[in-house]
Amino acid sequence: MMKIYQVGGSVRDKFLGLPSVDRDYVVVGATPEAMIAQGFQPVGKDFPVFLHPKTKEEYALARTERKSGRGYTGFTFHTSIDVTLEDDLLRRDLTINAMAIDADSGTVIDPHGGQRDLESKIFRHVSDAFAEDPLRVLRLARFAARFTEFTVAPETMALCKKLVSDGEIAELVAERVWQEISRGLMEAKPSRMLDVLRECRALRVLAPELDRLWGVPQKAQWHPEIDTGIHITQVIDYAANKSWPLITRFAALTHDLGKGTTPADILPAHHAHELRSVELVAGLCERWRVQREISDMARIVAAEHGNLGLLAQMRPASVHDVLARCDALRRPERFVQILDACEADKSSRRAVGLPESAGSAYTARADAMNALAAMQSIDAGFIAKSLAEQGKPERIAEAVREARIDAIRALWKK
Repeated sequence: MMKIYQVGGSVRDKFLGLPSVDRDYVVVGATPEAMIAQGFQPVGKDFPVFLHPKTKEEYALARTERKSGRGYTGFTFHTSIDVTLEDDLLRRDLTINAMAIDADSGTVIDPHGGQRDLESKIFRHVSDAFAEDPLRVLRLARFAARFTEFTVAPETMALCKKLVSDGEIAELVAERVWQEISRGLMEAKPSRMLDVLRECRALRVLAPELDRLWGVPQKAQWHPEIDTGIHITQVIDYAANKSWPLITRFAALTHDLGKGTTPADILPAHHAHELRSVELVAGLCERWRVQREISDMARIVAAEHGNLGLLAQMRPASVHDVLARCDALRRPERFVQILDACEADKSSRRAVGLPESAGSAYTARADAMNALAAMQSIDAGFIAKSLAEQGKPERIAEAVREARIDAIRALWKK
Protein backbone atom coordinates (compact mmCIF):
# COMPACT_ATOMS: atom_id res chain seq x y z
CA MET A 1 0.00 0.00 0.00
CA MET A 2 1.28 3.47 -0.93
CA LYS A 3 2.24 5.67 2.01
CA ILE A 4 3.41 9.29 1.87
CA TYR A 5 5.69 10.97 4.39
CA GLN A 6 6.95 14.53 4.71
CA VAL A 7 10.73 14.37 5.18
CA GLY A 8 13.93 16.35 5.34
CA GLY A 9 14.51 19.99 6.15
CA SER A 10 10.86 20.97 6.39
CA VAL A 11 10.35 18.49 9.23
CA ARG A 12 13.46 19.76 10.99
CA ASP A 13 12.35 23.37 10.61
CA LYS A 14 8.86 22.53 11.86
CA PHE A 15 10.33 21.33 15.16
CA LEU A 16 12.57 24.40 15.32
CA GLY A 17 9.58 26.69 14.76
CA LEU A 18 11.05 27.99 11.51
CA PRO A 19 9.18 28.62 8.25
CA SER A 20 9.84 26.18 5.41
CA VAL A 21 10.01 27.36 1.84
CA ASP A 22 9.99 23.87 0.31
CA ARG A 23 8.50 20.61 1.52
CA ASP A 24 9.77 17.25 0.32
CA TYR A 25 7.96 13.92 0.47
CA VAL A 26 8.94 10.26 0.29
CA VAL A 27 6.55 7.71 -1.17
CA VAL A 28 6.75 4.13 0.11
CA GLY A 29 5.21 1.14 -1.65
CA ALA A 30 4.74 2.73 -5.07
CA THR A 31 6.14 2.27 -8.56
CA PRO A 32 6.91 4.98 -11.15
CA GLU A 33 3.98 3.72 -13.20
CA ALA A 34 1.62 4.09 -10.24
CA MET A 35 2.80 7.66 -9.62
CA ILE A 36 2.31 8.65 -13.25
CA ALA A 37 -1.14 7.04 -13.25
CA GLN A 38 -2.11 9.38 -10.41
CA GLY A 39 -1.02 12.44 -12.38
CA PHE A 40 2.45 12.95 -10.93
CA GLN A 41 5.01 14.35 -13.39
CA PRO A 42 8.40 12.58 -13.46
CA VAL A 43 11.44 14.91 -13.20
CA GLY A 44 14.20 12.84 -11.61
CA LYS A 45 17.23 11.86 -13.67
CA ASP A 46 19.23 9.72 -11.23
CA PHE A 47 16.25 8.29 -9.36
CA PRO A 48 12.45 8.60 -9.54
CA VAL A 49 11.27 12.04 -8.40
CA PHE A 50 7.84 13.39 -9.26
CA LEU A 51 6.01 16.70 -9.06
CA HIS A 52 2.57 16.74 -7.46
CA PRO A 53 -0.07 17.51 -10.12
CA LYS A 54 -1.44 20.47 -8.12
CA THR A 55 1.11 21.72 -5.57
CA LYS A 56 4.17 20.93 -7.73
CA GLU A 57 5.98 19.79 -4.58
CA GLU A 58 8.55 17.02 -4.96
CA TYR A 59 7.68 13.42 -4.16
CA ALA A 60 10.52 10.87 -4.36
CA LEU A 61 10.20 7.12 -4.23
CA ALA A 62 11.86 5.64 -1.15
CA ARG A 63 15.37 4.54 -2.07
CA THR A 64 18.62 3.15 -0.81
CA GLU A 65 22.07 3.98 -2.10
CA ARG A 66 25.40 2.18 -2.36
CA LYS A 67 28.85 3.63 -2.88
CA SER A 68 30.11 2.69 -6.33
CA GLY A 69 32.83 5.21 -7.09
CA ARG A 70 34.65 8.31 -5.87
CA GLY A 71 33.15 11.73 -5.23
CA TYR A 72 29.59 12.77 -4.50
CA THR A 73 28.28 11.24 -7.74
CA GLY A 74 29.75 7.79 -7.13
CA PHE A 75 26.54 6.17 -5.91
CA THR A 76 24.12 3.56 -7.18
CA PHE A 77 20.49 4.10 -6.17
CA HIS A 78 17.87 1.43 -5.73
CA THR A 79 14.10 1.91 -5.57
CA SER A 80 11.37 -0.69 -5.29
CA ILE A 81 8.08 -1.19 -3.50
CA ASP A 82 9.88 -3.11 -0.69
CA VAL A 83 12.19 -0.20 0.26
CA THR A 84 10.91 1.01 3.62
CA LEU A 85 10.80 4.50 5.09
CA GLU A 86 13.46 3.43 7.59
CA ASP A 87 15.69 2.32 4.70
CA ASP A 88 15.29 5.72 3.10
CA LEU A 89 15.96 7.67 6.30
CA LEU A 90 19.09 5.63 6.98
CA ARG A 91 20.82 7.04 3.88
CA ARG A 92 20.38 10.67 5.00
CA ASP A 93 23.22 12.81 6.30
CA LEU A 94 22.30 14.11 9.78
CA THR A 95 19.87 12.88 12.38
CA ILE A 96 18.05 16.21 12.37
CA ASN A 97 17.39 15.70 8.65
CA ALA A 98 16.35 12.05 9.05
CA MET A 99 12.88 12.50 10.54
CA ALA A 100 9.52 12.03 8.84
CA ILE A 101 5.87 12.86 9.41
CA ASP A 102 3.09 10.56 8.21
CA ALA A 103 1.09 12.72 5.77
CA ASP A 104 -2.16 11.03 6.80
CA SER A 105 -1.91 10.65 10.58
CA GLY A 106 0.70 13.28 11.47
CA THR A 107 2.71 10.63 13.34
CA VAL A 108 6.40 11.49 13.72
CA ILE A 109 8.91 8.83 12.71
CA ASP A 110 12.33 9.49 14.25
CA PRO A 111 14.46 6.31 14.27
CA HIS A 112 17.80 8.07 14.74
CA GLY A 113 17.12 10.55 17.53
CA GLY A 114 16.73 13.68 15.45
CA GLN A 115 14.45 15.40 17.98
CA ARG A 116 16.91 14.64 20.74
CA ASP A 117 19.76 16.20 18.76
CA LEU A 118 17.63 19.23 17.92
CA GLU A 119 17.05 19.81 21.63
CA SER A 120 20.75 19.30 22.37
CA LYS A 121 21.75 21.44 19.34
CA ILE A 122 24.06 18.80 17.91
CA PHE A 123 24.90 17.89 14.33
CA ARG A 124 25.28 14.11 14.33
CA HIS A 125 25.59 11.76 11.34
CA VAL A 126 22.98 9.05 10.81
CA SER A 127 25.41 6.28 9.87
CA ASP A 128 29.02 5.74 8.83
CA ALA A 129 27.81 6.07 5.24
CA PHE A 130 28.17 9.81 5.92
CA ALA A 131 31.87 9.36 5.11
CA GLU A 132 31.04 8.14 1.59
CA ASP A 133 29.79 11.50 0.30
CA PRO A 134 32.23 14.44 0.39
CA LEU A 135 29.47 16.93 -0.38
CA ARG A 136 28.12 16.27 3.12
CA VAL A 137 31.13 18.03 4.63
CA LEU A 138 30.18 21.21 2.83
CA ARG A 139 26.51 20.80 3.73
CA LEU A 140 27.45 20.34 7.38
CA ALA A 141 29.59 23.49 7.28
CA ARG A 142 26.70 25.39 5.71
CA PHE A 143 24.30 24.16 8.39
CA ALA A 144 26.77 25.38 11.04
CA ALA A 145 26.57 28.85 9.49
CA ARG A 146 22.76 28.73 9.58
CA PHE A 147 22.13 27.12 12.97
CA THR A 148 24.65 29.15 14.90
CA GLU A 149 24.15 27.51 18.31
CA PHE A 150 24.67 23.94 17.08
CA THR A 151 27.93 22.05 17.52
CA VAL A 152 29.33 19.15 15.52
CA ALA A 153 29.43 15.80 17.33
CA PRO A 154 33.06 14.63 17.74
CA GLU A 155 32.36 11.35 15.93
CA THR A 156 30.85 13.26 13.01
CA MET A 157 33.86 15.55 12.79
CA ALA A 158 36.03 12.43 12.75
CA LEU A 159 34.18 11.19 9.68
CA CYS A 160 34.65 14.58 8.01
CA LYS A 161 38.38 14.35 8.61
CA LYS A 162 38.37 10.85 7.13
CA LEU A 163 36.67 12.14 3.99
CA VAL A 164 39.40 14.74 3.63
CA SER A 165 42.29 12.37 4.34
CA ASP A 166 40.90 9.82 1.88
CA GLY A 167 41.03 12.45 -0.86
CA GLU A 168 37.27 12.47 -1.43
CA ILE A 169 36.99 16.25 -0.95
CA ALA A 170 39.30 16.81 -3.90
CA GLU A 171 36.83 14.91 -6.11
CA LEU A 172 34.10 17.53 -5.76
CA VAL A 173 33.39 19.43 -8.97
CA ALA A 174 33.88 23.18 -8.87
CA GLU A 175 30.24 24.06 -9.47
CA ARG A 176 29.06 22.09 -6.43
CA VAL A 177 31.77 23.55 -4.22
CA TRP A 178 30.80 27.09 -5.21
CA GLN A 179 27.10 26.29 -4.83
CA GLU A 180 27.57 25.22 -1.21
CA ILE A 181 30.12 27.93 -0.34
CA SER A 182 27.93 30.68 -1.80
CA ARG A 183 24.90 29.39 0.10
CA GLY A 184 26.95 29.25 3.29
CA LEU A 185 28.09 32.84 2.82
CA MET A 186 24.43 33.86 2.75
CA GLU A 187 23.66 32.25 6.11
CA ALA A 188 23.44 34.06 9.45
CA LYS A 189 27.07 33.54 10.52
CA PRO A 190 29.32 32.53 7.60
CA SER A 191 32.41 32.36 9.78
CA ARG A 192 31.11 29.12 11.28
CA MET A 193 31.25 27.51 7.85
CA LEU A 194 34.94 28.38 7.68
CA ASP A 195 35.45 27.08 11.24
CA VAL A 196 34.06 23.66 10.34
CA LEU A 197 35.97 23.46 7.05
CA ARG A 198 39.19 24.40 8.82
CA GLU A 199 38.69 21.95 11.68
CA CYS A 200 38.30 19.00 9.34
CA ARG A 201 41.10 20.33 7.09
CA ALA A 202 38.81 20.64 4.07
CA LEU A 203 39.51 24.35 3.58
CA ARG A 204 43.17 23.73 2.81
CA VAL A 205 42.05 21.46 -0.04
CA LEU A 206 39.19 23.59 -1.37
CA ALA A 207 40.74 27.04 -0.87
CA PRO A 208 44.35 26.97 0.33
CA GLU A 209 44.49 30.72 -0.39
CA LEU A 210 41.98 31.23 2.42
CA ASP A 211 43.25 28.56 4.77
CA ARG A 212 46.75 29.98 5.02
CA LEU A 213 45.47 33.34 6.28
CA TRP A 214 45.15 31.91 9.78
CA GLY A 215 48.30 32.53 11.78
CA VAL A 216 49.40 35.47 9.60
CA PRO A 217 49.93 38.52 11.87
CA GLN A 218 48.76 42.04 11.05
CA LYS A 219 49.61 45.40 12.57
CA ALA A 220 47.49 46.00 15.64
CA GLN A 221 47.20 49.67 14.63
CA TRP A 222 44.89 48.69 11.77
CA HIS A 223 43.63 45.25 12.77
CA PRO A 224 43.61 44.79 16.55
CA GLU A 225 42.51 41.18 16.23
CA ILE A 226 46.07 40.64 14.87
CA ASP A 227 45.45 37.34 13.05
CA THR A 228 44.43 37.72 9.38
CA GLY A 229 42.19 34.65 9.43
CA ILE A 230 40.29 35.90 12.47
CA HIS A 231 39.97 39.25 10.71
CA ILE A 232 38.35 37.55 7.72
CA THR A 233 35.77 35.80 9.92
CA GLN A 234 34.82 39.10 11.53
CA VAL A 235 34.55 40.81 8.16
CA ILE A 236 32.19 38.26 6.59
CA ASP A 237 30.02 38.10 9.71
CA TYR A 238 29.74 41.89 9.65
CA ALA A 239 28.59 41.72 6.03
CA ALA A 240 26.06 39.03 7.00
CA ASN A 241 24.74 41.15 9.89
CA LYS A 242 24.15 43.93 7.38
CA SER A 243 22.20 41.49 5.15
CA TRP A 244 24.40 42.47 2.21
CA PRO A 245 24.18 40.36 -0.99
CA LEU A 246 26.49 37.56 -2.07
CA ILE A 247 28.59 39.83 -4.29
CA THR A 248 29.53 41.95 -1.27
CA ARG A 249 30.08 39.01 1.07
CA PHE A 250 32.38 37.23 -1.37
CA ALA A 251 34.45 40.38 -1.89
CA ALA A 252 34.70 40.72 1.89
CA LEU A 253 35.80 37.09 2.16
CA THR A 254 38.60 37.38 -0.39
CA HIS A 255 39.87 40.96 -0.01
CA ASP A 256 43.04 40.00 1.90
CA LEU A 257 44.10 36.76 0.18
CA GLY A 258 47.54 38.18 -0.61
CA LYS A 259 48.43 38.42 3.06
CA GLY A 260 48.68 34.65 3.21
CA THR A 261 51.61 34.63 0.79
CA THR A 262 54.98 33.84 2.30
CA PRO A 263 57.46 36.76 2.34
CA ALA A 264 59.61 35.09 -0.32
CA ASP A 265 56.69 35.13 -2.71
CA ILE A 266 55.62 38.72 -2.14
CA LEU A 267 56.61 41.21 -4.81
CA PRO A 268 58.96 43.96 -3.51
CA ALA A 269 56.49 46.71 -4.31
CA HIS A 270 54.16 49.14 -2.54
CA HIS A 271 50.89 47.49 -1.56
CA ALA A 272 52.34 44.16 -2.73
CA HIS A 273 49.75 42.10 -0.91
CA GLU A 274 46.93 43.89 -2.79
CA LEU A 275 48.60 42.98 -6.09
CA ARG A 276 48.99 39.39 -4.95
CA SER A 277 45.39 39.36 -3.67
CA VAL A 278 44.03 40.25 -7.11
CA GLU A 279 45.97 37.38 -8.65
CA LEU A 280 44.78 34.91 -6.02
CA VAL A 281 41.16 36.08 -6.23
CA ALA A 282 41.23 35.57 -9.98
CA GLY A 283 42.61 32.06 -9.57
CA LEU A 284 40.08 31.09 -6.91
CA CYS A 285 37.18 32.44 -8.97
CA GLU A 286 38.33 30.54 -12.02
CA ARG A 287 38.71 27.32 -10.06
CA TRP A 288 35.27 27.62 -8.44
CA ARG A 289 33.59 28.88 -11.63
CA VAL A 290 32.40 32.01 -9.82
CA GLN A 291 30.07 34.24 -11.81
CA ARG A 292 31.84 37.04 -13.70
CA GLU A 293 29.99 39.84 -11.94
CA ILE A 294 31.00 38.53 -8.50
CA SER A 295 34.56 37.82 -9.58
CA ASP A 296 35.06 41.29 -11.10
CA MET A 297 33.98 43.11 -7.96
CA ALA A 298 36.05 40.87 -5.71
CA ARG A 299 39.16 41.75 -7.72
CA ILE A 300 38.41 45.47 -7.46
CA VAL A 301 37.92 45.28 -3.69
CA ALA A 302 41.13 43.27 -3.29
CA ALA A 303 43.05 45.89 -5.25
CA GLU A 304 41.49 49.09 -3.97
CA HIS A 305 40.17 48.60 -0.42
CA GLY A 306 43.30 50.15 1.06
CA ASN A 307 43.21 53.11 -1.31
CA LEU A 308 39.52 53.78 -0.73
CA GLY A 309 40.19 54.14 2.98
CA LEU A 310 42.84 56.82 2.38
CA LEU A 311 41.17 59.10 -0.17
CA ALA A 312 41.24 62.11 2.14
CA GLN A 313 45.05 61.88 2.24
CA MET A 314 45.49 61.63 -1.53
CA ARG A 315 46.03 64.20 -4.22
CA PRO A 316 42.91 64.92 -6.30
CA ALA A 317 44.42 63.20 -9.35
CA SER A 318 45.01 60.02 -7.34
CA VAL A 319 41.46 60.13 -5.97
CA HIS A 320 40.14 60.41 -9.52
CA ASP A 321 42.20 57.44 -10.66
CA VAL A 322 41.08 55.23 -7.78
CA LEU A 323 37.41 55.90 -8.56
CA ALA A 324 38.08 55.39 -12.26
CA ARG A 325 39.61 51.98 -11.60
CA CYS A 326 36.48 51.15 -9.59
CA ASP A 327 34.39 52.20 -12.62
CA ALA A 328 32.41 54.35 -10.20
CA LEU A 329 31.05 56.75 -12.81
CA ARG A 330 29.59 54.05 -15.03
CA ARG A 331 28.47 51.80 -12.20
CA PRO A 332 27.64 53.89 -9.12
CA GLU A 333 25.37 51.21 -7.61
CA ARG A 334 28.19 48.66 -7.69
CA PHE A 335 30.52 51.31 -6.27
CA VAL A 336 28.27 51.47 -3.20
CA GLN A 337 28.65 47.69 -2.86
CA ILE A 338 32.42 48.07 -3.13
CA LEU A 339 32.31 50.59 -0.28
CA ASP A 340 30.13 48.18 1.70
CA ALA A 341 32.83 45.51 1.44
CA CYS A 342 35.43 48.09 2.50
CA GLU A 343 33.28 49.02 5.49
CA ALA A 344 33.18 45.35 6.48
CA ASP A 345 36.98 45.31 6.31
CA LYS A 346 37.09 48.10 8.90
CA SER A 347 34.50 46.43 11.15
CA SER A 348 37.04 44.41 13.11
CA ARG A 349 37.79 47.37 15.36
CA ARG A 350 34.20 47.33 16.58
CA ALA A 351 34.39 43.54 16.99
CA VAL A 352 37.12 43.88 19.62
CA GLY A 353 35.31 46.69 21.44
CA LEU A 354 37.10 49.80 20.21
CA PRO A 355 34.96 52.96 20.11
CA GLU A 356 33.96 54.62 16.87
CA SER A 357 36.45 57.42 17.47
CA ALA A 358 39.17 54.77 17.14
CA GLY A 359 38.11 53.97 13.61
CA SER A 360 35.16 51.56 13.63
CA ALA A 361 32.98 53.99 11.64
CA TYR A 362 33.78 53.86 7.94
CA THR A 363 34.16 57.61 7.47
CA ALA A 364 35.91 57.07 4.11
CA ARG A 365 32.51 56.30 2.55
CA ALA A 366 31.55 59.98 2.68
CA ASP A 367 34.86 60.98 1.08
CA ALA A 368 34.34 58.47 -1.73
CA MET A 369 30.74 59.43 -2.43
CA ASN A 370 31.54 63.18 -2.32
CA ALA A 371 34.40 62.67 -4.77
CA LEU A 372 32.09 60.69 -7.04
CA ALA A 373 29.49 63.46 -6.90
CA ALA A 374 32.16 65.99 -7.85
CA MET A 375 33.16 63.89 -10.86
CA GLN A 376 29.53 63.45 -11.86
CA SER A 377 29.03 67.22 -11.83
CA ILE A 378 31.24 67.59 -14.89
CA ASP A 379 29.40 67.67 -18.22
CA ALA A 380 31.66 65.43 -20.28
CA GLY A 381 29.38 65.75 -23.29
CA PHE A 382 29.70 69.54 -23.34
CA ILE A 383 33.50 69.31 -23.14
CA ALA A 384 33.59 66.75 -25.93
CA LYS A 385 31.36 68.87 -28.16
CA SER A 386 33.40 72.00 -27.57
CA LEU A 387 36.71 70.36 -28.37
CA ALA A 388 35.29 68.61 -31.40
CA GLU A 389 34.09 71.96 -32.75
CA GLN A 390 37.57 73.36 -32.14
CA GLY A 391 39.06 70.50 -34.13
CA LYS A 392 40.78 69.03 -31.08
CA PRO A 393 39.02 65.68 -30.53
CA GLU A 394 42.29 64.10 -29.38
CA ARG A 395 42.16 66.28 -26.24
CA ILE A 396 38.69 65.18 -25.12
CA ALA A 397 39.71 62.36 -22.75
CA GLU A 398 42.45 64.45 -21.15
CA ALA A 399 40.23 67.52 -20.77
CA VAL A 400 37.41 65.56 -19.15
CA ARG A 401 39.87 63.99 -16.74
CA GLU A 402 41.37 67.38 -15.83
CA ALA A 403 37.91 68.87 -15.26
CA ARG A 404 36.95 66.03 -12.95
CA ILE A 405 40.20 66.35 -11.02
CA ASP A 406 39.60 70.09 -10.65
CA ALA A 407 36.13 69.35 -9.27
CA ILE A 408 37.64 67.01 -6.67
CA ARG A 409 40.31 69.63 -5.86
CA ALA A 410 37.62 72.23 -5.23
CA LEU A 411 35.80 69.80 -2.98
CA TRP A 412 38.95 68.94 -1.03
CA LYS A 413 39.60 72.66 -0.34
CA LYS A 414 36.19 73.18 1.28
